[in-house]
Amino acid sequence: MEILRTPDERFVNLPGYPFEPRYVEVDGVRIHYVHEGPRQAPPVLLLHGEPSWSYLYRKMIPRLVEAGLRVIAPDLVGFGRSDKPARREDYTYQRHVDWMLGFICALDLEHITLVCQDWGGLIGLRLVAEHGQRFDRVVAANTFLPTGDQPMPEAFLTWQKFSQQTPELPIGQIIQMGCVSKLPPEVIAAYEAPFPDERYKAGARQFPLLVPTRPDDPASEPNRKAWEALRRWRKPFLTAFSDQDPITRGADSLLQALIPGAAGQPHTTIHGAGHFLQEDRGEELAQVVVSFIRATPLR
Repeated sequence: MEILRTPDERFVNLPGYPFEPRYVEVDGVRIHYVHEGPRQAPPVLLLHGEPSWSYLYRKMIPRLVEAGLRVIAPDLVGFGRSDKPARREDYTYQRHVDWMLGFICALDLEHITLVCQDWGGLIGLRLVAEHGQRFDRVVAANTFLPTGDQPMPEAFLTWQKFSQQTPELPIGQIIQMGCVSKLPPEVIAAYEAPFPDERYKAGARQFPLLVPTRPDDPASEPNRKAWEALRRWRKPFLTAFSDQDPITRGADSLLQALIPGAAGQPHTTIHGAGHFLQEDRGEELAQVVVSFIRATPLR
């Protein structure tokens, strides 16, 4: 597997992102992560999606640490400071699940609170379903676990088509289009930092095609099996969706209806936020996570 590694100088002096880089190797691939807060505390695992990286959580990490929480925010393989396989064929849904499982095992994480958005949920909810003993609670934000058995929203199909047809994938502008607030140029540049040129964007290009959109997709059956487990999940499960995301609108109601652990939880709609609600209302989402953890102590 040919691996590309973004030069370190691309990440110097990024606004609002002072965190020390840390790395772990999983199956020959180096995965970058942020690790802040007291090491003895149970971990809050922040999983980002497409085409962002742990920079998306920069507004939340300090608030979570101030609350006494241990925060771990990895960059998915192909994103951020993590290694980037050069061939699109090297990226599969299952491989991403396996990479993140390897990451969790390498750090020996247990009693995890998962906070997941976009592809962070497509990967994270699989991990919850398949390795539930490692997780204590879940916060799902603008995400779902599709099986291809139901039609995808038109907004997603439009995005999928754009992602494959545009000659140059404009990472920063994609983030901007998924936000309600106007991002400063230096923030847009920070989202583009992991990708010096188009060669580094194989993962970002491939991710939209890996979402199961038909019943016979390679990931459809594993996701159906994951749903069997999630329909038995009784640990605390919270939805915190934004009010202005056309991609995942309505998925929060389905999660609440299908997952037993969602019953009676203080599900939240975060107003004034788009698909990337961590960017639009990161501090508010962080407070939702803190309040949820405090309200659902370990038994």
